Amino acid sequence: MTEDVVSVETPGNRDDVLRILKRTGISGVPVTKEGKLVGIITRKDLLRKADETQLSLLMTSDPLTVPPDTTIEEAAEIMIKRNFRRLPVVEDGRLLGILSVADLVSAVSQTKNSEEIRLKYTRPTFALWEDTPLPLVGRIMEISGYDAVPILNQDSMLTGIISERDLIKQALIEDSVEVSDLSNGTDDDEWTWESIRDMHTISFGISKVQLPLKPVKEAMIKDVVAVPQNAEISDCALKMKRSRVDQLPVTNGDKKMVSMLFDRDVIRALLEK
Repeated sequence: MTEDVVSVETPGNRDDVLRILKRTGISGVPVTKEGKLVGIITRKDLLRKADETQLSLLMTSDPLTVPPDTTIEEAAEIMIKRNFRRLPVVEDGRLLGILSVADLVSAVSQTKNSEEIRLKYTRPTFALWEDTPLPLVGRIMEISGYDAVPILNQDSMLTGIISERDLIKQALIEDSVEVSDLSNGTDDDEWTWESIRDMHTISFGISKVQLPLKPVKEAMIKDVVAVPQNAEISDCALKMKRSRVDQLPVTNGDKKMVSMLFDRDVIRALLEK
């Protein structure tokens, strides 16, 4: 596990969480209250709840935790079955650390597992055109459930990868003021005369997490690390660890991308007998 955990205290500010995610590149932040773990806020929460500012409404409350004596295999099984990217490690209510998918990928890299990834670790994916606007990319990733998507140019050649981490780096806070006119009567109310209608004007501030309207090619990672279909699973895990990426495009003999290898699938190697 990672012991030096960055966390936020509730009540707190959403903007502080955004700055932490941008600065560190991590995918989620534990939320504590009076020293006790009460929730977790992830990149997905910020992107999906763009209008929300309160940590208590953004976070996942009462997250699943594990004790420090949990085995790596047990943690991997939980993450795979529950589709989690991290598990807080807690003892006597105190947060000791975070075990992430990246930590388990590092464990796979040390197993010297020579199994080829094409047998059961890769999965089909889709790609986006490099001129697709970032807000549309974010929405497509939200609908599809993918954390990262390969990017192609007009010649169908792989030119980059866009991930949630890259979207968060581009995210902006947009503040605006909206005005609402309220009245005690309406035009359809026959008992209300225009001369006596009670009018109220309310102004309220809105703060949103927004993605700039620019093409994905300006935000994607261009130095893409790819692997062949016959690559060994432990070698791929080592590439992920060294490159600090969550996914690897998989290419065929013609160097064309045919599938993706995601870190969540890599950690399945820990459960193989």
